Amino acid sequence: MALREIVKVGEDLLRKKSKPVKNFDKDLSTLLDDMYETMRVNNGCGIACPQVGILLRAFIIEIEGMKVEFINPVISDTSGSCILKEGCLSVPNRSEYVERPTKLTVKAFTREGTPFEMVAEDYVARVICHENDHLDGVLYIDKIAKKK
Repeated sequence: MALREIVKVGEDLLRKKSKPVKNFDKDLSTLLDDMYETMRVNNGCGIACPQVGILLRAFIIEIEGMKVEFINPVISDTSGSCILKEGCLSVPNRSEYVERPTKLTVKAFTREGTPFEMVAEDYVARVICHENDHLDGVLYIDKIAKKK
């Protein structure tokens, strides 16, 4: 495993749309392993490929005792709403209030290419939405909400 440099706000790459993963191979596994190490060293709970300079539709989360990799994710069936503060490894030393769904369903693939579906709620749903936005070039600061 190796640490990767985190792409910061202001760099054009963060605003680009990522391409679907086509090769579920050793290179993908190495990338995901590197992302875990980079995320942990920087005290994150999720990180997306664009944040390490790779425009692929994949992100990882590690929260609440759960470690999940989402390759080519598609979020559906969102419900509820909650406004909470968020931060981001690519937007250091800042946090803002963002409105996110409190429940969602996401379909994705594992690093081996096996499809899965997951229902997530509350904080896990928030992190999934946050990381998924990175795949479309959207940052949480684009979604700042007024606290209710």
